[in-house]
Amino acid sequence: QVQLVESGGGLVQAGGSLRLSCAASGLTFGSYAVGWYRQAPGNERELVAAIRSGGSTYYADSVKGRFTISRDNAKNTVYLQMNSLKPEDTAFYYCAADLSYSTIRNVRPEYWGQGTQVTVSS
Repeated sequence: QVQLVESGGGLVQAGGSLRLSCAASGLTFGSYAVGWYRQAPGNERELVAAIRSGGSTYYADSVKGRFTISRDNAKNTVYLQMNSLKPEDTAFYYCAADLSYSTIRNVRPEYWGQGTQVTVSS
């Protein structure tokens, strides 16, 4: 069975930081492109950051310069470091994986985690 499990969400004040983790089992994570997505009430799910198997990264304009995606393939884990958090970052955050980077960018990856809530207070 393939499973992705997110952790690290919580409540933080504006300007604070959180680090989200996505741990994978049932697949060789290092072979996959991985994305972090978020969805707030009333909004569509959006791609926040992505990392290819080779390590190159993508960031949405709204988080560029504040968020950093990274991976530790030996631990089958991908991270999202979130700094300078804003109330508008409040959302349910998901990680997802696919062998195709294009599929990640189109928000249609094969495997999804259950998500973790991030709430930023003002």
